[in-house]
Amino acid sequence: MEHLVRTLQRHRALALRPPPDRAAAWSITAMSLTLLVGGVSPALGQTQPVDPVEQGATPMDKIDMSEPQPTQPVVPSAKPQEGSAFINDSKFGGELRSFYFNRGKYDDTHSEAWALGGFLSYQSGYLANLLRFGAVAYTSLPLYAPDDRDGTLLLKPGQEGYFVLGQIYGEIKLADGVFGAFGRKEYDTPYIAKHDVRMTPNTFEGATVYGKMGGKDGAPELRFGGGYISKIKEKNSDEFKWMSTVAGAGVDRGVFLGGANYAQKEFSVGAIDYYSDDIINIFYTEAKYFLPLAPTTKLSFAGQYTDQRSTGNNLLTGSEFSTGAWALKSDLTLGATVLTLAYSSTRSGSNMFSPWSGYPGYTAVQVKDFNRANEKAVMVKGGYDFSALGAKGLSAYALYVNGSGVNAPLFNEREADFNVQYALQAGALRGTSFRMRYAHITQKGGGDPTINDFRLIVNYDF
Repeated sequence: MEHLVRTLQRHRALALRPPPDRAAAWSITAMSLTLLVGGVSPALGQTQPVDPVEQGATPMDKIDMSEPQPTQPVVPSAKPQEGSAFINDSKFGGELRSFYFNRGKYDDTHSEAWALGGFLSYQSGYLANLLRFGAVAYTSLPLYAPDDRDGTLLLKPGQEGYFVLGQIYGEIKLADGVFGAFGRKEYDTPYIAKHDVRMTPNTFEGATVYGKMGGKDGAPELRFGGGYISKIKEKNSDEFKWMSTVAGAGVDRGVFLGGANYAQKEFSVGAIDYYSDDIINIFYTEAKYFLPLAPTTKLSFAGQYTDQRSTGNNLLTGSEFSTGAWALKSDLTLGATVLTLAYSSTRSGSNMFSPWSGYPGYTAVQVKDFNRANEKAVMVKGGYDFSALGAKGLSAYALYVNGSGVNAPLFNEREADFNVQYALQAGALRGTSFRMRYAHITQKGGGDPTINDFRLIVNYDF
C-alpha cells in the first residue's frame, strides 16, 4: 500500500509539469507505465481472446443486472468457518487503470489527456441468507491534460479529476436464482449499460429484480430482469443525473425496463423494452444461432432490431418521431482466427438515440456508430489469437466499415480500426493487461476531412 501511495504521488507531481513536447510526453508515459505495474502484488491474469463484439457493447445473451465490479474470490478455508457469513464471505477487489487518449477531429482540433485511476470494491456476504451490501469507489486523475484539448471523457469537463462512490447498493435474495437490488450499481443491457470504455463506467440509481435460471449441463438458460432506473452517473462524471436530463430533455424522468433472453445449446433469442414517460420508448430484440462445423470451426449468425419512438408530450425533441434500425452479422471461427461480416440499415425518420450506453449496433465501432437517418453500413473484420503461436494472452483485430445513404448536407463516412491487446499470464506482473486502439475515419465530401483516434490503456486487477 505504501508503494501504491508513493506511485500515485509521483504521478500527481508529473501532472503539475506537463511535458514541453510530444517526445517528452511519450518518454514520461513509458516511464510512468513502468512505475504503475512495477512492485504491485501479483494477481490473477486473464487471457483476452478475440471477441467479435465491440468493446462496451452488450448483446442480449450477455445481459447482466447482477454482478458488481470484479471482486477477489473467496478462498475456501480448510477449517469450518465460525461466525457470520456476512463477514466471512465478504469480498474485496480493485483495479488500477492508466489511459492515454488523443483524437484529431474533422476541424483540425484535438482532444487529448492521460489519466490514472481505477476502483476499489467491497461486497459483503449475505445476512441471514437474505440481504447483502456492496460499494465501489472510482477515481480518475489527470497526469497530462492540456486545457485547450478537453473532451476526451477521461476526466470531467475542464480536464479535472474526480472521485465518486459510483456504486452503493443492497441486494435481496428473493428466491433461488432471483434477486432484487436497490441503490446505485452497474447494469449491463443493450441500451442501459456500464459502457466501460474510458476511465470509469456508467452506473445507475434505481430498483430492479433480476435472475438467471438453468444453463447447467446443456439445459436451457433464461436470463431476465426489469425495474425502474431513475438516474445515471456518466462515465466521466461524479454526479447522478435524471435519465431524461442526460437524454436531452429538461424534465425529471426515469426509465422503466424489462426483458429476457432464452438460450438453448446453439440458439438464443431475447427482447427488452425501455420506457420513459414523455421522452422515448426503445424496444430491442436479438437472436443468434451457432453452427459447429468442426472441433475448432464454428459459424454463427445473428440478427438485431431496434424500434424507437417518442412518448407522451414528446419532450425529447419537441415533436413526435419514430425510427428504427436492423442489422445482420455472421462470425466464422477458424481455430485462432475470427472473421466477421455485418450489415446495418437505419430508417429515415431520425438518427438513432443511445443516451445511456454505447450504441449496440453490429456496425458501431471505436468512434462512429453508423446509425444516422437512412444510413446503411457494411463491416468486415478479422481477428487472431496468437496463443496458438506460443504468445499466450496476445490478440489483435482489424476492421473496416463503409457507410452510405446519408442525405446532404451531411456526408457519408468510413472507418478503419486496429486493436492489439496483451494480458500477462505469469510472473510478478500477472494480472496486467495492455491495449492499443487506433481508428481512422474519413468523411466522403466537404473536403474529405479525417479523424484519427489513438488510445493506450493499461489495467492491473488486484
